[in-house]
Amino acid sequence: MLTDVQVIIVSWNVRDLLRRCLRSVLLDCDSAIEQPAQQIETRVTVVDSASTDGSADMVRSEFPQVELVVCDDNIGYVRANNLVLKTLIASGQRAESSATPQEPPHFAWLLNPDTVVHPGAAKALAGFMAAHPRCGLCGPKLVNPDGTLQHGAFALPGLTQLAIDTVPRLQARLRDTPLDGRYPAAKYDGPPFPVGTPLGAAMFARVEAIGQIGVLDEGYEMYSEEIDWAARMHKASWEVWCVPQAVVTHVGGASSAQASERAERLKWQSRQRYFSKHYGWLKRTLALQMVPARFRT
Repeated sequence: MLTDVQVIIVSWNVRDLLRRCLRSVLLDCDSAIEQPAQQIETRVTVVDSASTDGSADMVRSEFPQVELVVCDDNIGYVRANNLVLKTLIASGQRAESSATPQEPPHFAWLLNPDTVVHPGAAKALAGFMAAHPRCGLCGPKLVNPDGTLQHGAFALPGLTQLAIDTVPRLQARLRDTPLDGRYPAAKYDGPPFPVGTPLGAAMFARVEAIGQIGVLDEGYEMYSEEIDWAARMHKASWEVWCVPQAVVTHVGGASSAQASERAERLKWQSRQRYFSKHYGWLKRTLALQMVPARFRT
């Protein structure tokens, strides 16, 4: 069985992390091709969002097999991913109307540049998707650089999670509990399980589902876009899963840490957009009261 995967990596001033990420992705994909039971043809695209650290030159010189898209400005994580996702959707539409169709990739894997893909991850994610045709979005098991578990999937956010995030006393008591949307750590050592949303660091999506619900919402520059995507998947009756058999190391915050105050503002702006799209009037009103005053829009 041949499965096509389009890997999309959006990068901004993280050259060394990007190099390590690309090495791991290409190594994993090469090993998958060598296994005849399920071959995976992978296309890797890096969208460089106006980096000034030589990232684009590094990709050109060290990874000539990788497609490179260089933006003149930092257009943000969501728009940069959509440059490739929109091309995938358009190619699928052209294939449907063509007398000699060339099928687009089955799946799109949105990877952060601060990730390291473990051997077998691509095969595990693609294999699960192939066996579960109603799964529109899934994510791997995420681990920290020291090998400890990083929560990589969450229930869709409600008022309780927001309260925990904004009230220090609740944070101290309830941060890593199911009330905060976390799943028990033991689940990540078992079989795949349904979730509300995967963390955006390594989302694996079905192109057919993207064609139905649309690409990432460009009203989000960064943060909450994956939650919005997952919520739209659920509303369209697509399933969302975590596949622990696929493992990815995630450093976390490598790009956003370079602009921490702006990142904090964007986080709260994105949350408010999510409230307005997916909460009813009463729930939205209560949620906005918990947003720090300086970030309310």
